[in-house]
Amino acid sequence: MESMEQLYENYAQTVYRYLYSITQNADLSEELTQETFYQAMKTIHQFRGECKLSVWLCQIAKRAWYKELNKNKRKPSVSLDELEAPLPAGRDPEKDVLHNEEKLAMFRALHQLDAKTKEVMYLRLSGELSFAEIGDILGQSENWARVTFYRGKQKMTKGRSEWNRD
Repeated sequence: MESMEQLYENYAQTVYRYLYSITQNADLSEELTQETFYQAMKTIHQFRGECKLSVWLCQIAKRAWYKELNKNKRKPSVSLDELEAPLPAGRDPEKDVLHNEEKLAMFRALHQLDAKTKEVMYLRLSGELSFAEIGDILGQSENWARVTFYRGKQKMTKGRSEWNRD
């Protein structure tokens, strides 16, 4: 087994990119990466080798993210000062609304996908991970990740055209 220092050197970037793909927050991803390796250090004796080390670390990272989400459910997500602040100069509220509607439609389409396809789509689109990295994280081949992503895009495109008819 590698030393924790070597584990961190070899896998920190993968864990960080995975976390960034699901959090979309660089500071939080860095904090959760540190937490992931802290938890891994505490529980390394429980690693049975049934999966790749990167997969095991990403599972720890996912649990750390869920823990963070649960912790933040108890806090208000937006302060009153932020709600009362005027829009910055140069911002077009109409464009913002249209952009948000497009994002909402995309997330609705993503939500309709099965769990594995959804995870591949998030990792590719948000995390900008390669298909090889996605396959490694999910314990599958690069080709599987590529095909799953392609099929997910097809389903989303088909779903969008059906929604537009409604």
